Amino acid sequence: MSDSSWTIPIMRTGYAGRGITYLAVAGLSLFAIWRGGDAKGTSSTMEALSGSIWGVLTLWLIALGLAAYMMWRLVDAWNDLEDYGTDAKGIVSRIGMATTGLVHGALAGLAAFAALGIEGSGGGIPGFVSAVLGWPGGWLIVGLGGLLTFGAGVYEIRKGVKASHRKHLAANPFTENWDWAIRTGVIAQGVLIVIIGAFLVFAAWTGQAGETGGVERAFDFLENQSFGNFLVIAICIALIGFAFYCFVNAAYRVIPKASDPDLKTVAAKLRAMG
Repeated sequence: MSDSSWTIPIMRTGYAGRGITYLAVAGLSLFAIWRGGDAKGTSSTMEALSGSIWGVLTLWLIALGLAAYMMWRLVDAWNDLEDYGTDAKGIVSRIGMATTGLVHGALAGLAAFAALGIEGSGGGIPGFVSAVLGWPGGWLIVGLGGLLTFGAGVYEIRKGVKASHRKHLAANPFTENWDWAIRTGVIAQGVLIVIIGAFLVFAAWTGQAGETGGVERAFDFLENQSFGNFLVIAICIALIGFAFYCFVNAAYRVIPKASDPDLKTVAAKLRAMG
């Protein structure tokens, strides 16, 4: 292994924490719907978990995992461990990875606060967007953020459809036989990101931040559509697939500049088979 092999345990911890987060959001949302309630977003899920000893333990696992994911993404982007390169496309990809890491670092902080019983403040995403809209040119910042978020969602959907995640996973019977579940989960996450990005663009256009939000706001939007409850349930089930994708990455992700060079990815195996 290369000198960067020390990053692999951090990567594994990070993806495991991310998987626990999405599994908790999807699981508690399905339970709430079964009891006649509404699907939960990340913040609501953390609030619900803080009400029991096992929930608090789960929150600490989430906080640790997401903090590790932040560290992994920042180190990955800085050292280009996944070999994206230094051309324009590679730089954009690495900036996106660092940004994703920082977002998950903020979620790690929220999980720690929830575990400690500290209530959040600032009005969440709508409060933050409202503050930015008050800045000179704030609508442009929010609009650009919305377009980038929307584009990230489209990228995730495309990744799931084209199964491009295969170039990052070690080839073995497990990753090959469960590929359908992984693809479904990646597409579901992409759909939620697209909806969140669209809300941000709409806020920039209208100057009103009230309709913005994260996963919970996306669930609210889907519930108001035809067959809305069915759509939310379908997305929640698919998000369990995304949690599964995160756990699979924790176990089998191949890092070009850190993993054993003899490891063959699913994509490489398929190419060799013709």
